[in-house]
Amino acid sequence: MSAPLTIVTGGSRGIGAAVSRRLVSDGHDVVIGYRSDAATAEAVAEQLSAPGRTVIAVRADTTDERAVIDMFAAAAQIGTVTGLVNNAGSARAVGMLVDNDIETIRADLDVNLVGVITCCKYAVAAMAESGGSIVNVSSAAATLGSPGMYVHYAAAKAAVDTLTVGLAKEVAGQNIRVNAVAPGVIETDFHRDRQRPQKMASSIPLGRPGVPDEVAGAVSWLLSEDARYATGTVVRVAGGM
Repeated sequence: MSAPLTIVTGGSRGIGAAVSRRLVSDGHDVVIGYRSDAATAEAVAEQLSAPGRTVIAVRADTTDERAVIDMFAAAAQIGTVTGLVNNAGSARAVGMLVDNDIETIRADLDVNLVGVITCCKYAVAAMAESGGSIVNVSSAAATLGSPGMYVHYAAAKAAVDTLTVGLAKEVAGQNIRVNAVAPGVIETDFHRDRQRPQKMASSIPLGRPGVPDEVAGAVSWLLSEDARYATGTVVRVAGGM
């Protein structure tokens, strides 16, 4: 029986890299999608490659439909795509909404929502015959709103949650499951202020920020056979927030 083959967008850093590592350890072949840092992506792919496991890095800006098509074509050279983790994200517009320009906000929305929709579209096509599983990386911000930080990002993640529910119902008959994981404050370089996770520790019921491996565990479970009856759900991994 062939190994599951999963595409992880934004798979070379932070949560994405942790997901890629976890999936390889759980027996997946992995396509690491990345936008710009080829050296890091190639290094992660080389590090994770092992006998019996295929791990490749593919440049793919998820806001570019042609690039997404090419990423799925590269994956098809390995085998049948059975999984997609929509992890690529952006929060370049930070602070009060009134202080940010619409062009930067729109660029964030393109990554955080349109890119997710685009990848879902081509994942469904790739999984149409054999079935599969999509996991969207949402955020606890979807229900908290992130005032003063990035309300547009929170709005995009709320839309991802709605997409997850609706698409899950739309493709259930094709044996394709669609779920999401909603991380809270996680220790990664996603934050412009690298000290922000620790600064927020006192506001988190568990008293600390999370780490990428804790999110990766939830993603791996949703892709696994243990979660075969789970679809249209959002798993919150947010320390109680």
